[in-house]
Amino acid sequence: MPAIVLTTLNARYSHASLGLRYLRANLGELHADSAIREFVIGQKTEEMVEKLLADQPRIIGVGVYIWNVEECTRLVAQLKAVAPDILIVLGGPEVSYETDQQRICQLADHVITGWGDTSFAALARQLLRGEQPATKMIAGIQAPLLALTLPYREFTDEDVRQRHLYVEASRGCPFKCEFCLSALDKTAWPFELDPFLAELETLYQRGARTYKFVDRTFNLKVDTSLAILDFFLKKLQLAPDDPVFAHFELIPDHLPEKLKDAIAKFPEGSLQFEIGIQTFDVDVQARVSRRQKNDVASANIRWLREHSTAHLHVDLIAGLPGEDMATFATGFNRLVQLAPHEIQFGILKRLRGAPIARHTVEHGLKFNPDPPYNILATKVIDFASMQRLSRFSRYWDIVANAGRYSRTLPLLLADDAFGNFLMFSDWLFATTGKTHAIAHERMVIFLRDYLCSLPGAREELISATLVTDYRAAGGRTHFDFEAPGGPRPLTKSRQKAGATPSRQVRHLQGDG
Repeated sequence: MPAIVLTTLNARYSHASLGLRYLRANLGELHADSAIREFVIGQKTEEMVEKLLADQPRIIGVGVYIWNVEECTRLVAQLKAVAPDILIVLGGPEVSYETDQQRICQLADHVITGWGDTSFAALARQLLRGEQPATKMIAGIQAPLLALTLPYREFTDEDVRQRHLYVEASRGCPFKCEFCLSALDKTAWPFELDPFLAELETLYQRGARTYKFVDRTFNLKVDTSLAILDFFLKKLQLAPDDPVFAHFELIPDHLPEKLKDAIAKFPEGSLQFEIGIQTFDVDVQARVSRRQKNDVASANIRWLREHSTAHLHVDLIAGLPGEDMATFATGFNRLVQLAPHEIQFGILKRLRGAPIARHTVEHGLKFNPDPPYNILATKVIDFASMQRLSRFSRYWDIVANAGRYSRTLPLLLADDAFGNFLMFSDWLFATTGKTHAIAHERMVIFLRDYLCSLPGAREELISATLVTDYRAAGGRTHFDFEAPGGPRPLTKSRQKAGATPSRQVRHLQGDG
């Protein structure tokens, strides 16, 4: 029975907690007396407690994040109710700031704020020796990256077969965007390259084919970026029928020619870039301390779209201080013109500790007091308008980002993507009262009904376009409005297989 159990609630089973694996990898002599037990949000609390207690641990370490803090609070409360002698140690970004305001911190025995890689091991040694630390709240020590044991051997064979593997070539961020906790970092710190590449090689030899880099600034040090890209490119060249998929987060206005040259060599379905634009408004950028050359960023996105096969996922944030509906709409339409595969339309959140809170009074920021701490209203966007934007975000993900309506979208967006989709969003909510659980077939019908209600609608064209999109996505239902002898479902032999996630596959098919 392990004396130490590390646990968290992941958003999905496919996610494997990198943080827990760092903690276990750096336990030193306690490693053999430890175990990782992961759960998924939505699991019954009593069942999670039962599984944790079955290990009979002396210490339970809990990773707490914005998406799981409420369920983690219930988990810790029940653990303390039925097994008060087990020591509960919390860590993670959600409990690294404002700890005195959180019930979960009151329930736990100890809280490590900030860096926990080696601090947890030091605390565990103390507790297992029966020593009582001087304080309940323990400030984590930032160990040099060279002093850390890399965590990748903590991924199990099941992880390698079935889950996304999170990796990092660097930590921290040199930028100071106030909506992000990375604004508190002094800089970015790279891991030593050769040992990191050796770990990637080991994962590859074990069968890993999907890698998600969590680096905030993958392309900050171009020579390092090139070495990592070269690692994956060589794998693809040596085994073209055994695809690899890698996800990176890029700085939008930093794409030198030698990096472009490397990116252009990758085959379709192997690269995804997450690109944080957040806002195109220069006044808002200055207000939140974001440095970004908008024209350069736009040119880079356009180049990636036109000269590479990378899947592009670009982020915008609604609700930033001083950003109204009109300026957000202008930025949104500008981004639509650049044609990324996905636009992640996010709503501002007040992450605990993030400097964005300093604008609360001046700009009338009103945040949800409970997780995920989303913005409810600002001085220039009232609550009702923010609700409309939230629904827009959800419907955009279903209709545009899902990749199922590549031919229909131009009919819906026309010459004002934001304004036209907002009208559709308002209509869809008024019609259904729902933002979730809308089946694919039902959405086809809703889109047709809406588009056919617009002035000058060409019903035959709308119907044929929607059916073509539906069939291309594998849909088999016959609709009353479709013409006989229309397009048939896409057969399995035409579907792209391998490491590329299914949503990205639909976008690639839409491009074709």
